[in-house]
Amino acid sequence: MISFPHLLDAAIRAAKGTRSISAAEFMGDIENQIFDLQRDLQSWSYHPQAYRTFRVFEPKARIISAAPFRDRVVHHALCATINPVLERYLTDDTYACRVGKGTVAAIRRAQLFCRRFDRFVKLDVRHFFETADHAVMKATLRRLIKDKDLLWLSDLFIDHGAPGSPIGKGLPIGNLTSQNFANLYLGPLDHYVREVLHIPGYVRYMDDMLLFDSDKTHLRAAVKSTSEFLRGLKLEIKHHATRQGLCSDGVPFLGFNIYPSLIRFDRIRRRRFARKVNNVVLRLNSGQLDQDSAGQILCSVFGWAGLGDTAAFTRSIVQKYEVSGI
Repeated sequence: MISFPHLLDAAIRAAKGTRSISAAEFMGDIENQIFDLQRDLQSWSYHPQAYRTFRVFEPKARIISAAPFRDRVVHHALCATINPVLERYLTDDTYACRVGKGTVAAIRRAQLFCRRFDRFVKLDVRHFFETADHAVMKATLRRLIKDKDLLWLSDLFIDHGAPGSPIGKGLPIGNLTSQNFANLYLGPLDHYVREVLHIPGYVRYMDDMLLFDSDKTHLRAAVKSTSEFLRGLKLEIKHHATRQGLCSDGVPFLGFNIYPSLIRFDRIRRRRFARKVNNVVLRLNSGQLDQDSAGQILCSVFGWAGLGDTAAFTRSIVQKYEVSGI
């Protein structure tokens, strides 16, 4: 993991899309920087530095923890090394932060199950990133990885914790390592739902889960069993957010309402979409954005909307904010 080519590749991946001063300084002296990293990692004298934190409010209020660029290089190097092992363990049912998966694939899979089964249950873990238990995470990791150096480095990032979380708890949102450790943490749940509960339709995107079946009694029992299993992982179901019903009435998932024959924005996503378009138009009219930049942003926003059957809605937004000329 600490070979020069591997760390160089990690640095290139970490620098992709960033314009930070720390990234420029690291890449401007990359040979010496990598040699320094090698020495620190080889001697176990490497320690992660403090996060830069900030708050975002969409899709909901969260504290984002941005690691210094040097640490992000190590994140990429570690994840590239352990991911093949994690991938062999994870089931095909989890879609977050995995090559060939993602939100689009998760939504399409959920719609497929909507067509196959009559009923669904949607479950969410209560404050997952804030309450993920470090001891549970380390124990799961040790069942798959035996290399003492990789475990030492993984433990460093796990113990670094999330700002504001109790000691021994929490994963910082915004770290590549957190995404991979989160997938691994809930990996035993995926196997349990599929192999013990025998739920025929299952999709997980990070800590959001959908269970599908035509048997209402089976689903109801599965919710109870899943809740008990999560308590064994020192997690809790967000009971007030649990949703269940007929697939024909729509399945709420990742900002969309999914039906057997169509996909639509949910109410919150519709408001957020309109607000984003309005913000771009205001910034364009005030001179903060040029026409090319505004067009690129709007292409991304409207491209995401294209996942659903939203033509009439997006057309109304275009007409309202007069963005058709961009």
